[in-house]
Amino acid sequence: MLEPLRQGLPPLDPAAVSNAASCALPARYEAVRDARKFTRGTLDEWDIGDRFDDVCLVVSELVTNALRHALPSDTPRGPEQGPPVRLHLMHWTGRLVCAVRDPSHDSPEARDSDDCSAESGRGLFLVDSFADSWGWHPLAGALNGKVVWALFRLHTAG
Repeated sequence: MLEPLRQGLPPLDPAAVSNAASCALPARYEAVRDARKFTRGTLDEWDIGDRFDDVCLVVSELVTNALRHALPSDTPRGPEQGPPVRLHLMHWTGRLVCAVRDPSHDSPEARDSDDCSAESGRGLFLVDSFADSWGWHPLAGALNGKVVWALFRLHTAG
């Protein structure tokens, strides 16, 4: 079990964000593809598409984990259901944060796996490997659930 972690996040003041975008994702595994497409378009629009491969891998893992582990097994998975997961991308000068909100209060769990051929269980290891930092925190107030985030430092010209 991982303790909630906010350290490493840029200031949460909305006025400090250069750009921000978000999209709602339905409770279907096809939503991972939609998240990658949204990420590609957003990073290209912000002229930081050169980081797409690393960011896309992390977004895919965070969204997959939210769909697989954060939704109860009886969550309706049809297209007519409301979107229970949301992807947020926030860009500061020199930093990008990818955050996935889901309705679960459960902490993300990094699994220890010695089996390199396993098809699952390495998602948070990949997030840790490709992002500069990552963490999670519970939501408060009217929002329910948690946010799992990953921070990328961006190379600035000059």
